Amino acid sequence: MAGDISLRVVTPVRLVLEERVDELTAPGPLGQLGILPDHAALMTTLDIGRLSYKQGGSTTVVTLAGGYAEVLENVVTVLADAAEFPDEIDTARAETARARAETALEETDATDEEALSAARAALQRALVRLETAARR
Repeated sequence: MAGDISLRVVTPVRLVLEERVDELTAPGPLGQLGILPDHAALMTTLDIGRLSYKQGGSTTVVTLAGGYAEVLENVVTVLADAAEFPDEIDTARAETARARAETALEETDATDEEALSAARAALQRALVRLETAARR
């Protein structure tokens, strides 16, 4: 099909999706990154957040736990640390992860930047998963 993009999302444990899409938006390091057909070649890191893509009139969302994206000749390859569709999200597990991350933030020494960064990332992942699950 002319004017579309081949999108592939892969994690260390599975191929999450392989679709032809009209456009997509991904969580980049400086905000949302929009990709349309014939986008310039690009390699970037991805933040924790939601990747959304359009096919015809419908939009699909996938949560990402960070990773990398390559855009090359109308092919977008996402190598994600973790990715899941809204109906795959275990809300009880995400709620437990949120509580655990909030506790870690409260109990971590303010001078331990590495531990604080890990706790903030865990909290962000849990919140994105909960927000996405609430929209399904």
